[in-house]
Amino acid sequence: MAGIKGMKHYSAAIKREAIRLHQEEGMTNKEIMDRLKIVSERRVRLWCQKYRDEGQLGIEPKTKGRPRKVARTDQEQIAYELKMLKMENELLKNFLFEAGRR
Repeated sequence: MAGIKGMKHYSAAIKREAIRLHQEEGMTNKEIMDRLKIVSERRVRLWCQKYRDEGQLGIEPKTKGRPRKVARTDQEQIAYELKMLKMENELLKNFLFEAGRR
């Protein structure tokens, strides 16, 4: 649903405020919707449900895509490059042997 054209996205701060109003002040979903200018009453209900089920992490934005690679230290980078070069040399030797040039 995140990619639907015209869909409104709300910040985590607005979600937290909606949950606070619901839990601490006992406001209804409709009152919260009107007060915070939220388009759908269903959204407020879903946020409260996610908060009950998953806690604070339930309303935080999720990261998308592949996780970033962990940066290597200089020593690790040198060891990695050495390993790759040795593998490349081995492959080239095997190729030349198979091709009959040796």
